[in-house]
Amino acid sequence: MDSRQRRQIILARQRLTAPADPEAVCRDLNGLQAQFFSYTRHGMATRCRSSLGPDWSRGLVKSWTVRGTMHLFREADLPLFLHRDRGHFLRDVDRFADDQFADEARKRYFAQVILEGIDSGDGAREDLRLLCRRAGMTDREEEGLFNGWGGLLRAMAEAGMICYQPREEKVFRRCPPFIPMDREAAELELARRYFAHFGPATVRDAAYYFHTSQKQVRAWLDELPVERASWEGRDCFFLDDGRRDFPDVPDCVLLAGFDQLMLGYEKKESVFLPQEHLRGIFNRSGIVLPCLLLEGQAAGQWKVSGKTCAVTPFRALKAREKKAAEREVRRWFPAVERVAWEE
Repeated sequence: MDSRQRRQIILARQRLTAPADPEAVCRDLNGLQAQFFSYTRHGMATRCRSSLGPDWSRGLVKSWTVRGTMHLFREADLPLFLHRDRGHFLRDVDRFADDQFADEARKRYFAQVILEGIDSGDGAREDLRLLCRRAGMTDREEEGLFNGWGGLLRAMAEAGMICYQPREEKVFRRCPPFIPMDREAAELELARRYFAHFGPATVRDAAYYFHTSQKQVRAWLDELPVERASWEGRDCFFLDDGRRDFPDVPDCVLLAGFDQLMLGYEKKESVFLPQEHLRGIFNRSGIVLPCLLLEGQAAGQWKVSGKTCAVTPFRALKAREKKAAEREVRRWFPAVERVAWEE
């Protein structure tokens, strides 16, 4: 299997050339990373068979899942992602445990205040903060309970009490009742989805994606009916769905920031990311920037602001490559009037 064949297969399995509906995209890709919801929406749009309507996110929720980061996923997968005994490297402020700001009793008291607020229609984070202030939350307690990186809201989400609504604003809702899956079964299902829709992938790719050990990945492979292929002398694994005709690699794809195509593989070995351009996509602040993918390889970054799309290429582009990029910009952003090439 050469690199172009591998790109061709992965682009289809990741739904970039074989589109589906939003729930299927979330199911197949273990959700979409959702720190910045505008990125999430674009990442979804590039994978769907029709344009996203106003109710495109029906049946979806947001919470902390794979690698302990915020993802958009199917409500039906709450038992999977919030499985028993999962470990997300939580701090004390993100648990129902005593910490330097509040003890467990106070956390549970304010958790009830939050649940009652959500039930009354006050689900926005700021509304919930004000309700807790009126219920006696001190400045010191607020520092922990409404910590910007989690706090009590994360503890409640991890406990399956609440989740984010699928929108840009930080608005919470109750989770429906569900029974969490056992850890072993859940992890194996997540690995199955990974090798079915991110494969052909190496052991190092999967370890990077799940933030786990290569030993653990090999244990999952022993339990899955995977096929093996060779790519540049490395073993790659995938679940064979019987498909043999994959769409050609597109001339251009405008990947979203934090796209699964960038996050799904060891970034120093990615078949989509030439190493000399790594810092153009994965910057040192932890941001994964929107990527201009030309013939299956990262060739620049892009950003829409108002009626302008600024594109910063990583190399000298041919005229036909620029035209392909401009067509994609206008396809996804019809309000854009100008593509600015920042050489």
